[in-house]
Amino acid sequence: MAWRIDEHVLRGEIDNRTRGRVTGRVWFAGRAEPIELDLAGNAWRDLAGRRLEFVNPAPKPGLAAGFAARQHGTTGDITASRKVKVPDIPLDQIGEYYAARKPWPWHWGNSLYLEWLSAANGRVVIESAAYQLTISPDSTWDMTPAEEDAQRAANAAALAGFMKSIEEAAAAERADANAADRPQTEAEAEKMQAESDRLTDRIMARMEREGDAADYEKILAEELERARRERGEPDPTPEQEAERARWVEEMNAAAAEMLEAEGAEAWKRDGGEPDDPFDDKHPLAARAFALTVRVMRDVEERGWIPAKAGPEHPVAELVAGISKAGAKLAGALDGRDDWPPPLEFCAGVIVRLKKAAGYLEDATLAADSCREESLVEPTWLADVMREAAAIAAETDALIAEQRTRLQRGRD
Repeated sequence: MAWRIDEHVLRGEIDNRTRGRVTGRVWFAGRAEPIELDLAGNAWRDLAGRRLEFVNPAPKPGLAAGFAARQHGTTGDITASRKVKVPDIPLDQIGEYYAARKPWPWHWGNSLYLEWLSAANGRVVIESAAYQLTISPDSTWDMTPAEEDAQRAANAAALAGFMKSIEEAAAAERADANAADRPQTEAEAEKMQAESDRLTDRIMARMEREGDAADYEKILAEELERARRERGEPDPTPEQEAERARWVEEMNAAAAEMLEAEGAEAWKRDGGEPDDPFDDKHPLAARAFALTVRVMRDVEERGWIPAKAGPEHPVAELVAGISKAGAKLAGALDGRDDWPPPLEFCAGVIVRLKKAAGYLEDATLAADSCREESLVEPTWLADVMREAAAIAAETDALIAEQRTRLQRGRD
């Protein structure tokens, strides 16, 4: 799902001394010139307002030639304080411990984690606990806890938006040109969403499997062709092939614009103050965003997710359910000049709203486990779930409203 390039790094520098902008350079083994970073957004609080230098003591050549020299896009999570398990033995000995079914010795340590979404290469991650780090002692500006929560939520939204661009690419590829004179049915939208999800899973699996050598545009084109064959559609004509190539170029350009826009909306650049996160949001999406930020902040501040816990921990599942629901509501409702949406978009909106409702159901199940196991404060949980239930009720009401419009429009 990402370019993971940490082992090829020689050294690098990250600069977030200008609020709302992260710049930097990274040098790689076997590559003469560094890549340049120009990202909208901010690092986490430990690096916000500061400059970081890092050195890899054991670099390896092998960075793929397809990795662009200029990385322009938005920040993901950028921090030098992520806790990870650091082995107390050489890495080549860990296999021996596994074979002998013996736990290998380790300690908790800080890991450098640099993540960004690039218009050229998609999601990129540099993660290592072995780098030598130098952080500037003085800060040009300080990030508040509330600003960090908003930045993390913006990072999640940017990643969700990138995934959404893949989904919409699949939907556009699958759309029937002869259906332009009638709105899509909910069943058709569900089928298209399922195909989009399958396409996304295949693309992400190949990106992960092929690693640094992954070519996103090539993989996208090949998986679209594979989906066409599975549907039993005839081979495309040369004209259709040319049209598809043009469409892929347009889709990639749109994704690049989306990446830049996501970051630009996250932070103002003129006065150095954070944007109002509720600007241009549908009221229900804004409400879900506010709940996501609150839950993320409270859970982290109160330490309700143990350091060794996995994603199946009930509190982690609660946070994930609420945040995923917020992302789906944003995808369904935000970015529209008016409401309700045009009739031809009703079915797609319904499908996204149903996804959001499903994630809120997941959050409710996780909340039940949290309550039974006394993992969080009962009064806090009751208040959070009252708000989640209210959001779920409004979501259901919007689904019913759009179904009525769709039915009337098709009659």
